[in-house]
Amino acid sequence: MSGRYVSIAIVSMMAIPLLASPVVGEWETDTWLSNVIGPERLANGDEFGCHGYEGVSITEQNWVIESCKNYLVGQTNASRWGEEPISFGINSESIDQETAQTLINSGFQIVGDLLSDAPEGLIVVQRNGASLEKGVADKKLLESAIEDSLVSIHWRARIDDLRVREDKDVISWLEDQEVWLTTWAEWNLHKTSGEATSLSIEGNVITSTSPPSEEWEVPGSISIQLDTKVISVFGPDGEDFPVFDPGMKKLELGWRESEEGILLTQLPGTSVTVILDSPSESITFEPVVTFNDHHHSITIVGHHTSNLFRWSSDFQDSELVFTWLVERSESESIGWMIPVIAVTVFIAASASITYLLRKDEFTGS
Repeated sequence: MSGRYVSIAIVSMMAIPLLASPVVGEWETDTWLSNVIGPERLANGDEFGCHGYEGVSITEQNWVIESCKNYLVGQTNASRWGEEPISFGINSESIDQETAQTLINSGFQIVGDLLSDAPEGLIVVQRNGASLEKGVADKKLLESAIEDSLVSIHWRARIDDLRVREDKDVISWLEDQEVWLTTWAEWNLHKTSGEATSLSIEGNVITSTSPPSEEWEVPGSISIQLDTKVISVFGPDGEDFPVFDPGMKKLELGWRESEEGILLTQLPGTSVTVILDSPSESITFEPVVTFNDHHHSITIVGHHTSNLFRWSSDFQDSELVFTWLVERSESESIGWMIPVIAVTVFIAASASITYLLRKDEFTGS
């Protein structure tokens, strides 16, 4: 009888792994977001937004919106200007009000890029720059960009197992353009910060004040029109405020002379002091939509970014700036053959052990 008990014990131990609930997660984690590439992309000026979960409709399952946000926040900051994502990729031309409200409640402000209308409380960015895919990229469309507009160009590195080829000629051409390289959120919040900036004038001293931001700390730009010369510009702590080059393509703090006076870019919640050589009889100012007074702005939008290494590998040496819409991918299925083989081995092994134990019991009796 002891042989039978031993046999039952061994069979039970072998059955536990097959009968137990699976412990492998349902969704993959893209560790490139937090390791090496993610920090490098943030330093480049890129933005990370959300695109949901692979194969799940956000309009049918609103939980994906907050869950995608929590997943992204657990891996990386959304930008060098802010921690939490505020941009969300939408695959349809419209969304219902409940989904729009869920996006707002989760802190998202900007949606795109197929929506035709802006849901109340959200800003829509539309795909107006075609794609970087070879054979699809439209250089003529990019050349006709409207002044002070944001050109949003589509990019997706893989569709299922198919690798998408990029248009290297268009990429090289884009890198040579005198434009502002930015992101969805940076472009919008830069505009908001600039519009909120105010001036006070006392003699030959101008003070530019930008109120604190309730969102990301994105700098805003203004143009100050003067009829006198600027002697110096000082930052919030009395330090010399940096001077930026007319060819600078990425958003930075600083100032430079212009034909009408100066361009000034400062952080929210700060004051910048401009010293003139004499009081000016005429001083006016206005917000600047496009940083450094470039004609227009460009961002490349990485759709369905499930693997940052694959999506960004063709742009490691490029200065282009991306808005990455991160999508959490499903865990790869192990297929039906492995469980079948495991069950077969389990049955065969159990039968063999039972036979050997019975044989041993019979010969020993």
